[in-house]
Amino acid sequence: MDAPREDRKGEAPWKMSGEELEKQYSPSRWTVRHGPEETQRIYSEIGIEATRRARATRRSLLGVPYGAGDGETLDVYFPEAAAADAWPLFVFLHGGYWQSGSKDESAYMAGPLTARGVAVVVVGYTLAPKATLDQMADQVAQSIAFVQKRFPCNEGIYLCGHSAGAHLATMMLLENWTTERGVTPNFKAFFLISGVYDLEPIVHTSVSAPLRMTPEDARRNSPQWHLEAASTKPWGPACPVLVIVGQHDSPEFRRQSRELFQTLCRGGWRASFEDIQDVDHFEIIWKLTEQDYVLTQIILKTIFPEF
Repeated sequence: MDAPREDRKGEAPWKMSGEELEKQYSPSRWTVRHGPEETQRIYSEIGIEATRRARATRRSLLGVPYGAGDGETLDVYFPEAAAADAWPLFVFLHGGYWQSGSKDESAYMAGPLTARGVAVVVVGYTLAPKATLDQMADQVAQSIAFVQKRFPCNEGIYLCGHSAGAHLATMMLLENWTTERGVTPNFKAFFLISGVYDLEPIVHTSVSAPLRMTPEDARRNSPQWHLEAASTKPWGPACPVLVIVGQHDSPEFRRQSRELFQTLCRGGWRASFEDIQDVDHFEIIWKLTEQDYVLTQIILKTIFPEF
């Protein structure tokens, strides 16, 4: 675990040239074993195959609507020995910079987790430019409220997001659930994997164009700026938040994860920092297909402390 360091008072650490900013926020340019295009191809193929296998070998509910809007559906993969509805629920939000990716190619962890008695929920949401960040965050909150109501006897919701999905998962720490959603999800832990939590640097990259993101939008949708106040929520600090990053993520992605962890610590959250060795931005998630992968084991140990 990285030790917290002092904040840079009055300094924007991401300030750099436009060219360097593009490089820092282009994860495929930091891969270590394959070129950018091959990495993207492998990432997609592994996700598609893992999802196909899960649908072929696990009892599932596919394309379940949690709302009436475009893309507002989710898939549920049930444990092998499914009895009643009292399982832990691992809810996953895919990445893709809020403009690509799909639940239909993101069930990486369904095999290993369902084999251990965990139900896996993979959430779809509307992508940019059809949706704004505010709309995506609202959809994710809708999906979690739906899951809690659909499976009220669950043994805990373990919310996980990768990359843009990690951002959306972190936004759920800011929700006023009972007031705005009429339900208090049974959150037991958050897994935030290789995410972006301060969106201000993104405004100055090509990623921003499909999002139509203004500086005001970026600040409103940056959990980094709001989490200390959110720790006053009754379920907040008691819920573990695991901030996870890959050794070969870009320096900016690693900085963002460290600084989110530090903010959580200052706010009194029960936060931890996991630096997964010898993986890049894509490998960190696709290796969840493997039962013995270190992150798979961290997830299982969090869900089942006796594991």
